[in-house]
Amino acid sequence: MSTWVPGADEGHFGVDNLPYGVFSRPGEEPRVGVRIGDFVVDLAPIAAAEMLDVHHVFQERTLNPLMAQGRRVRESVRAWVTGLLTDDTERDLVEPSLVPLGDVTLHLPVDVADYVDFYASEHHASNVGRIFRPDGEALLPNWKHLPVGYHGRAGTVVASGTPVVRPSGQRRGDERPSFGPSTRLDIEAELGFVVGTGSELGAPVSYDAFADHVFGVVGLNDWSARDIQAWEYVPLGPFLGKSFATSISHWVTPLEALDAAWADLPGQDPEPLPYLGPGATRGLDIDVEVVVNGEIVSRPPYRTMYWSPAQMLAHLTVNGASLRTGDLYASGTISGPEPDQRGSLLEIGWGDETAFLADGDAVVLRYTAPGTGGGRIALGEVSGRIEPADG
Repeated sequence: MSTWVPGADEGHFGVDNLPYGVFSRPGEEPRVGVRIGDFVVDLAPIAAAEMLDVHHVFQERTLNPLMAQGRRVRESVRAWVTGLLTDDTERDLVEPSLVPLGDVTLHLPVDVADYVDFYASEHHASNVGRIFRPDGEALLPNWKHLPVGYHGRAGTVVASGTPVVRPSGQRRGDERPSFGPSTRLDIEAELGFVVGTGSELGAPVSYDAFADHVFGVVGLNDWSARDIQAWEYVPLGPFLGKSFATSISHWVTPLEALDAAWADLPGQDPEPLPYLGPGATRGLDIDVEVVVNGEIVSRPPYRTMYWSPAQMLAHLTVNGASLRTGDLYASGTISGPEPDQRGSLLEIGWGDETAFLADGDAVVLRYTAPGTGGGRIALGEVSGRIEPADG
């Protein structure tokens, strides 16, 4: 399909993409829009004019009310928007609500309820194991039996472009710990999954219900203070070394835009327990670029991950934990088997203390995937600049 919107067919944001975001114009309240090319479609006035049953959700300050409507509404709204942008007879209705990207401010798209970060790349986990435990096994005994993860801090999930202040904390010392700004500030190139429809407490969500609960995906950078992390993470795992900032893209790409991107993962051995499903091992063929100060330093491929998105969701809820609209869970660092496919500076530098981020450094993560139209679509990019520690 092609669109009547000028220039949109030539880029990565055509009608086979249509990600959702929250935007505002000067003097106006934030509300929901869809990106097409270099424009945002202001959906609220169009939905009101056409008297859509769910027109009110487009006037909200986050995507949560739209996401809570469930899969059927998600699919029907996408079909409606696609029709608006491909049918020339709709142009007179839609064109007044087409706003150039340069005229808007983009906001955090989701009111994040809970945040969970997984550790789903075997290549990343093995690399980190060799760096942190050079005399031990790279993978701990549980790693190939369950998707390892930890609960993060929802309140420090921020929108792309938000400055990241260098965190301070305790670091390992010779005789006693020292305290001060992190000297090993790192990135983690990840993919985030946003929950639309919640679940009941005590009722696990099956891996085959993934598309019923997950609304879409975001680019995600889980910033990490490696020196703080190394001192604190035994025995209970990540804490202050991870909780100071997690950046996500302004745009949430709906699952339907990724229909052509699903691919088999490399394989799992031993076979997972039944609740993780031998039929759940489908991943996404998404390419990532890690850009530091304008230079591409790595290209991690998401298709090399070990644990699938559906398996992570099943494990997250198998104990009866409930889902809420706006829950965010992340893949963990995306790293491939090659040195130029590593998704963190810890791995890229491998012992080089100068490899970490300095004040003023700017990081951008870019994502592309196969589109249903035969070309490629872009997920929202994630950017952030390091600012000096407070005080």
